[in-house]
Amino acid sequence: MNSYKTSIRHLVGVGVLISAMTLSASALDHMIVVGVDGLSPDGIAHAAAPHMKGIRERGSWTFHARAVMPTSSSPNWASMIMGAGPEQHGVTSNDWEPDKYDIAPTAKGPGGIFPTVFSVLREQRPGSILAVYHDWPGFGRLFERKMVDIIANPSGPTNTMGQAVEYLLAKQPTLMFIHLDNVDHAGHEFGHGTEKYYEAVAAADYLIGELIAGLEKAGLRDKTILLVTADHGGIGKHHGGATMAEIEIPWMMEGPGVLPGHEIPGPVNTYDTAATISYLFKVKAPSVWIGRPVRDALDVKTTTDCDRAASVIR
Repeated sequence: MNSYKTSIRHLVGVGVLISAMTLSASALDHMIVVGVDGLSPDGIAHAAAPHMKGIRERGSWTFHARAVMPTSSSPNWASMIMGAGPEQHGVTSNDWEPDKYDIAPTAKGPGGIFPTVFSVLREQRPGSILAVYHDWPGFGRLFERKMVDIIANPSGPTNTMGQAVEYLLAKQPTLMFIHLDNVDHAGHEFGHGTEKYYEAVAAADYLIGELIAGLEKAGLRDKTILLVTADHGGIGKHHGGATMAEIEIPWMMEGPGVLPGHEIPGPVNTYDTAATISYLFKVKAPSVWIGRPVRDALDVKTTTDCDRAASVIR
């Protein structure tokens, strides 16, 4: 009888773990990436940025994520959504165009360019609602436009975020990418590390607060992962060079399954962003990507326990 009860308790325990495994293995429903052009860790540290501070308190973050070389916009936005570096995707400067490049991509996806996370989701989760709102016009040439449900290039960061929040409330997109350009403008005009630059960071933070309020209004706050990052930092009034101030970027993420108040100990590269998005949505990353999911940001204990339970069953 005792051995019978022990067996029952064992099976019940395994069943609990199986249920946990099913929950942990379910794909994410919603994710929003806010890319703030030219946002440096120094800018966040010295600006009035309570919403970005809140993301760090509620989620996982690092101020030592790295951009790719050259530390200019197009190569880095491309790397972020393409899961690889310029050596692979071929976007080596702001002069790049899909039909005008110096280095050919190692592979082309369905959009005729190196595959991005948007085409990966469209092919493997065809019912996904994909949205891009970009403040910098140049961002619009870096992804497969036919794969995205809505693409908008409003005038200025306030309109960009305002329209993005309106779409969020109306359509509850699967993946939304929001690009803000005001911080980079301040860096070029006034210089990184100036009061005007910090004011621009504070303005971007305010807009992130508007997005968080939109998530709450839509009832999606606890169902959505929010990631805030940047393409590059800067030094003086420029970027593009090989300094730590230019190559280090913030990477801050909160939401379901993300460790709270956790500074990510390991290295993070900007091309890991696409790999992390794919991992969270449970879609297969293209073999040509070199990015890896930032598992250091995620609560993997349940998954580990479930894997152990599954081995017991086998």
